[in-house]
Amino acid sequence: MIEARDLRKEYGDFAAVEGSTFSVEQGEVFGIVGPNGAGKTTTLKMLAGLIEPTEGSVSVAGYDAGETEMRYRLGFLPEESPLYEEMTAQTYLHFFADLYDVDDETAQRRIDETLDELDLEHRERRIGDMSKGMKRKVAIARSLINDPDVLIYDEPASGLDPLTTNYIIEFTNRLSEEGKTIVFSAHNLYHVETICDRVAIMNDGEIVASGDLEQLQAEHGETTYHVYTTVELEDSVAKNGRYHRVVESMDAVDRTREAAEAAGGKVVDIRTEESSLEEVFLNVAEDQRAAAAEQTPQPEPEA
Repeated sequence: MIEARDLRKEYGDFAAVEGSTFSVEQGEVFGIVGPNGAGKTTTLKMLAGLIEPTEGSVSVAGYDAGETEMRYRLGFLPEESPLYEEMTAQTYLHFFADLYDVDDETAQRRIDETLDELDLEHRERRIGDMSKGMKRKVAIARSLINDPDVLIYDEPASGLDPLTTNYIIEFTNRLSEEGKTIVFSAHNLYHVETICDRVAIMNDGEIVASGDLEQLQAEHGETTYHVYTTVELEDSVAKNGRYHRVVESMDAVDRTREAAEAAGGKVVDIRTEESSLEEVFLNVAEDQRAAAAEQTPQPEPEA
């Protein structure tokens, strides 16, 4: 559904994105994460055909990015989405429906259904008098007015309160269940982890790791084992009437069991814990810093 090949975007001597290659399948939710300045927004804008890559190519739903037909198949939500504040939500959405040649009856049905799903009240209120969360819901409804196959969302819940944020994340998940292909960026890695099928981690304009969460954990994460015993052992901590020890291998779990039995006790519980996406991201960033430090020429020692 989306194919990006060797994407590069330069601004003068600065490369905001360099060498990015990835694909997104129909119905997949693909997350792009990274620190500020990593190239996420530039990548999304190239996918949406809003800026032209310096090198490389993008196709969306079988069309080159920027083609007129592609725009009819695409819904785009920028991080900052100014709206026509003198209009009401209804008027604003009908205005965009006209731009996409959606007839009035179909437009009204889509508007009603989408705003119902988003739980947006006061639809005849001026947009300028709406809260930030309500405005974001109107912007999301706008991205859906043409019933696109592909959605590109840049920080869809940026700056919103936790309740509205969770509502929008749940709504995004429902869109994926309806078969929409979704690419989005977000700083809240828990939300990315919750709904994404695959994730790309960007840093300094490059994709430095990608895959599903299981792959990323295997390559960049850690597995720890939380062992609970009935007797105190070295490095264990009393917890709820038991003793808790954290180890990093099954061999260490076996040694803990043997030590507990030698002390007249036993293991009563073992729990496995995988790295979260946030921990994976931090590990990747640390690996990048270490690699960059190794490539930096060291000064010659003074004689």
